[in-house]
Amino acid sequence: MANLVQSVDRALVIVSALSGEKNGLAIGELSNRIGLPKSTTHRLLNTLMHHGFVSRDTTNGNYCIGMKVVAIANEVLEQIDIRKVARGPLEDLVGEVKETVHLCTHNNGNAIYIDKVESDQTIRMISKVGRSVMMHCTGIGKILLAGMSNDQVETIIEKKGLPRFTENTITDKEVLFQQLDEIRQCGYAIDEVEHEEGIAGIAAPIYDHNQEVIAAISVAGPVYRILNNQVEDFLKRCLLETANEISARLGYRINNY
Repeated sequence: MANLVQSVDRALVIVSALSGEKNGLAIGELSNRIGLPKSTTHRLLNTLMHHGFVSRDTTNGNYCIGMKVVAIANEVLEQIDIRKVARGPLEDLVGEVKETVHLCTHNNGNAIYIDKVESDQTIRMISKVGRSVMMHCTGIGKILLAGMSNDQVETIIEKKGLPRFTENTITDKEVLFQQLDEIRQCGYAIDEVEHEEGIAGIAAPIYDHNQEVIAAISVAGPVYRILNNQVEDFLKRCLLETANEISARLGYRINNY
């Protein structure tokens, strides 16, 4: 192990100990947890408070994470490129499920493919990065809609309409809203040949550090492979695990829910 500066090491241990405590910690509890005398802990806390890394709750006297930590964390998170963060997990997902996967975001009422990892399957979905698709008729689109308020969804419907692409396309607003409620409950969405004939998909949301849906990932391919009862549950599990991994890398804390 590299040589450590003891005071810096102890200060960072304190910051780490406070980071998971919404109500903060009293100095006695904190000193016991980190294994330091109260006097030493108090000196370190004063230094951290001076620089804004720790604050003290005036109502109960507990020590909490300071706004300086929050500001630095937000600056780091703002610099994260979701495509770079997601690329490795998406490649791993393709290796596991042997189907094409997509990463999509929302722009001006459409879902936009911003990255894609192809499978080695001979028969697969034809798509390309930069393509935009309507949201009511795709798994990724419905996931993104489910992350919005009903008023936001209404605005998109008014602007884009609900045109039919296949016999399975949802063209009734009430049916769409009912399905969005179901998606919010189960955490994934299915495209049951709603946009392209013969093509199905399963999609899951990507959350950021603000606990908001900022993107979606999907597994897509021929309907006979995707919506096969023997593999559908496997695809859902792998997809959700990957979505959670990417979300965690973006600062999302699953334990908040």
